Amino acid sequence: MRRFDADTVSLQPCTRRFHKTVFSAQAGTAAAREEQCIQAVPRQRMAVYEELLFNNLCSFLDRCFPVGRDCLGEVRWTRLCRAFYRDWPCATSWFREIPREFVTYLEAGSGQRLPRWFVELVRYEWAELAVDVMDTAPPAGLADGDLMAGCPVVNPALLSLAFQWPVHRIGPASRPRRPAPVHLLVYRDAADEVCFVETSTATARLLALLADGRVSGGDALARLAAELGRAPDAAFMDFGRHSLADLRRLGVLLGTKA
Repeated sequence: MRRFDADTVSLQPCTRRFHKTVFSAQAGTAAAREEQCIQAVPRQRMAVYEELLFNNLCSFLDRCFPVGRDCLGEVRWTRLCRAFYRDWPCATSWFREIPREFVTYLEAGSGQRLPRWFVELVRYEWAELAVDVMDTAPPAGLADGDLMAGCPVVNPALLSLAFQWPVHRIGPASRPRRPAPVHLLVYRDAADEVCFVETSTATARLLALLADGRVSGGDALARLAAELGRAPDAAFMDFGRHSLADLRRLGVLLGTKA
C-alpha cells in the first residue's frame, strides 16, 4: 500500500468534494448531515480514510493506464494521480467514469510537467476501456448484404480517433521525438474482444459518411471522391468496394440494413 509523504498537502478537501459528489442526489439536509459527519471524524481517522480512498483511486488508474504509468515511472505517476485527486472536481460518482475524468483533467491542463505525447497516450488507453464497457446491441441487418447497393451498418461499439503522435507504438522503451499523425479505429468484435486498427483519414471519413446508416456504400464512396477532388471512376469505386469488404471482414462493418 502506498503511504503519503509527510509533507503532502492535506486531501481532506478532496474527500469532502468526493462525498458531495456521491451524495449530491440527496436532499440538502442529508448533505448537511454528511458534512457534519466529516467534520466530526477525528483527524487521524480521516487521514486513514483519505489514504484508503486515494489508494483505491490510484490502483484503479494503474489498471486503466498501464503504459502511461510505466512511461512516467512510479514517483511521477503517483504525483500525477495525487494532483488529480486533489485538484479535479469530478462530475461523476461512478467509478468506471473516473478514467474519462482523468483524461479530461489532463486535456484541461494538469499543471504537471509531462511528455508532449502523454495526454494522447492516455486518451488512447482510455478508448480501450470505453469501448469495452459500451452498452450496445448489434443492430438487425444482413451480414452478407451488398455493401455497395445497400446501407452498410457500422459497428456501434467503435471509436474513430485521430492522434498527432503514434500512440499505439509508445512504451517505456519507445518514446517518439516528433509528431507522426495516425488514425486508429478502436472497436469490439463479435467475440467481445477490443481491437485496434490503424487506418487512413480517407477510410475514417468514409465511416463517418456511413455512420447514420442511411447512405449506401456506393453513394458514400461517390461523396468521398468529390470531397477528395477525384472522379468516382471505376478504379476508385473498385478500390472502395474492396475497402468496404475489408472493413466487414474486420468487424468494423456488420453488414447492411435489412
